[in-house]
Amino acid sequence: MKKNNINIGIIRVFFLVPILFACNHTPGNKNKDKSKASMERQFLQKPPSSFGDTLAIQFPSAVFYQPDSLQLEKIKSVNNKMVYESLTHNCFYQMRNARMVLKKYWPQIHVIETSKARYLLFIKANKKTTCIDLNSKNDICGILLFDGKKEPELVDMMNIDTGLEFYFKK
Repeated sequence: MKKNNINIGIIRVFFLVPILFACNHTPGNKNKDKSKASMERQFLQKPPSSFGDTLAIQFPSAVFYQPDSLQLEKIKSVNNKMVYESLTHNCFYQMRNARMVLKKYWPQIHVIETSKARYLLFIKANKKTTCIDLNSKNDICGILLFDGKKEPELVDMMNIDTGLEFYFKK
């Protein structure tokens, strides 16, 4: 009986030890870490705008901002090709989706697009103003919502439906 218990214990060790080593040693992890590091942004801050213009907004709007052509060139020069293409691809498709949602479900909201203004001056109904310097926004593109009463709010483009609902229905 003791011999059977010892044999079963030895068999378990022979099966469990390789499984433990297999779980702890995966050769693909090193490559994944390298590729993940290469996909991360290499710039710590978005290059400044080439323009110093101010865009005034006085009515309920969704303001889409994106970099001007010189900013894009600077972003391209400090990132590898894959990172740059990923950033621009994400911006294009997220903004496209947001435009479609606005057009279909929120047609009363004006859509404003800018790449040549550095400052956005939001003028509320009570004549108070809020000025946003787009150089302070480290994303290369984004959407700011403004209802004419509350402070403008940067929304997550991936959740534009929810962002619009929360901002304009509060």
